[in-house]
Amino acid sequence: MNIFEMNNLCYGGDYNPEQWIDYDGIWDEDIRLMKKAGINCVTIGVFSWAMLEKEEGKFDFAWLDNIIEMLYKNDIKVILATPSAARPAWLAQKYPEVLRTREDGKKMRFGGRHNHCLTSPIYREKVAIIDSLLAERYGKHPAVIMWHISNEFSGDCHCPRCVEHFREWLKDKYHNSLDELNHAWWSTFWSHRCSDWSQIEPPSSIGEFGTHGLNLDWKRYVTDMTIDFFNHEVSVVRQYSDLPVTTNFMDFEELNYHKFAKHVDIVSWDSYPSWHNDSESLIETAMETSFHHDMFRCMKQKPFIMLESTPSLVNWKPVNKLKEPGMNALAMLQAVAHGSEGAMYFQIRKSRGSCEKFHGAVIDHEGSENTRVYKEAAEIGSRLAELSDIKGSHTKSDIALIYDYENSWAIGGLCGLKYDKGYKKTCIEHYSALREYGVNVDVIGKDADFSDYKIICAPMLYMMPDNISDKIRDYVKNGGIFAATYLTSYADEKDLCHLNGFPGNLKDVFGIWNEEIDSIHDKNAIIINNEEYDVADFCELIHPDDDTEVLGTYKHCFYAGYPALTRHSYGSGGAYYIAARTGKDFLKMLYGKILAKSGIKPLAEIFDKNIAATQRGENIFLMNFSSTLQTAVCKNRTISLKPYECVIIPR
Repeated sequence: MNIFEMNNLCYGGDYNPEQWIDYDGIWDEDIRLMKKAGINCVTIGVFSWAMLEKEEGKFDFAWLDNIIEMLYKNDIKVILATPSAARPAWLAQKYPEVLRTREDGKKMRFGGRHNHCLTSPIYREKVAIIDSLLAERYGKHPAVIMWHISNEFSGDCHCPRCVEHFREWLKDKYHNSLDELNHAWWSTFWSHRCSDWSQIEPPSSIGEFGTHGLNLDWKRYVTDMTIDFFNHEVSVVRQYSDLPVTTNFMDFEELNYHKFAKHVDIVSWDSYPSWHNDSESLIETAMETSFHHDMFRCMKQKPFIMLESTPSLVNWKPVNKLKEPGMNALAMLQAVAHGSEGAMYFQIRKSRGSCEKFHGAVIDHEGSENTRVYKEAAEIGSRLAELSDIKGSHTKSDIALIYDYENSWAIGGLCGLKYDKGYKKTCIEHYSALREYGVNVDVIGKDADFSDYKIICAPMLYMMPDNISDKIRDYVKNGGIFAATYLTSYADEKDLCHLNGFPGNLKDVFGIWNEEIDSIHDKNAIIINNEEYDVADFCELIHPDDDTEVLGTYKHCFYAGYPALTRHSYGSGGAYYIAARTGKDFLKMLYGKILAKSGIKPLAEIFDKNIAATQRGENIFLMNFSSTLQTAVCKNRTISLKPYECVIIPR
């Protein structure tokens, strides 16, 4: 059996039995408590290398044999990890070359996680040895349902080997032509032209950091190298096991997960929202979380799995709040509603020492079923056991939002305008404005298939390769509705500005020409039908074509009366252009009109912004992200929702 063949949703999380080898009875008690809580799956082995190979070449699998067998006899499935995310001290001591080099040239010391060099032949060799032994021993064990490859990949290495590897990567990308590379990086600027490949160094605070093409290519290289290391591990495991493989993604911007997702059998990610924070409402946190759920679901257009979350609090945020009663259940059901095949925690039992001893867990230091967190976890287990029909079901959306990692890198490195340009925040605001109407929204990459969507919005799609321009043009021409914003199509995939004006090759689709962009700290507003909507941060000065509808204009500054919102018919479809950064009130108004025009019906009639609705398969999930009673109407029924309650409306 593998994870796809399970009849039920996975419920459980990371378990670290190696921490309790010397404590008699702990394993037995943990398994008893797991079964009582409805836990049917655990991830083990993530950080077990030092206990599996205490000295080089001296392996001890007896404890792992025992715990896997115990779990199997109690009908608890195992996601088995390869332990490469944290290596033993002996390995770093004997082979210091495996340690990473920082961007300032200093070699890191042993410690932490993911401080190893991904190109190191010795590290790859040692990883292959331990991985092959694990795969050969457990790859066909009936308890094991999936491989968890490494853990939360991140970071980069600037050692001489990685630098040389980067140069070889560049040679391949630029067809062994320095002229082509110099043009792509616009390296005549500041006299940065390279005349030999050996002159190229990765971006660094003590070297070059202002060449945007270099910065982008380094991030692309790091993604490719991380994927290469992942595939190295997978190739070893595949010699002995055909079980599905995954690795846990994060809501970070370091790697291009759209690209990485092609190499996993199921997308998984670790979700740690800051519930009950003092900077935003609970529904705002919920929308950001569902944005990520939908993004990871859409990477393969298949169900994903939330591989980590916390049942209570974490240990690494500025303020680590408890989840209020009911919040954990709501968060877990939210993940399932958006396509997760399970609800998993970090961690099952709290560590006794080190930095995660106060990170939340199902089983607390007190060690019994008498805690609030455990009791709620057990209730969630019962609830999830009733939802087996949901497993494997898909989500259908008529609306998509484009979020692109490389675009995020380019905007993040863009000099000028404002320091923080807020790309991801803006995407989440547009997503939330749509979601508040009670409709499903996919979050896709720019390379995804557009054809199934009636509406696509793409905030701040600054970096626009020609092939993506062509996709958008065809999409609109064939009847799609496309909404874009300021900072659209300023540059190509090399981050070189379009020379034919902005928005690049899409001026004909949007029916505008963007002459300038203003970064503002004073007040301005968009006037639409005598209604005013405040704007902030960015205002573009655009010129409409004769056949372009001007729907809104600026109120202030020397460009008062200039178009700020336009619509242009193109082929059978239409393209909206929002020239300024607006507030939620504007987005809600605009998307309401677009939805009405497209004929997309909401899943439910929602009376309060704290209610979220989504559909998975034939089931509609209504979720109350507030501490007060709320109501909604779904399928001609008035539904009452208690604080933090999720109600599932079946077919």
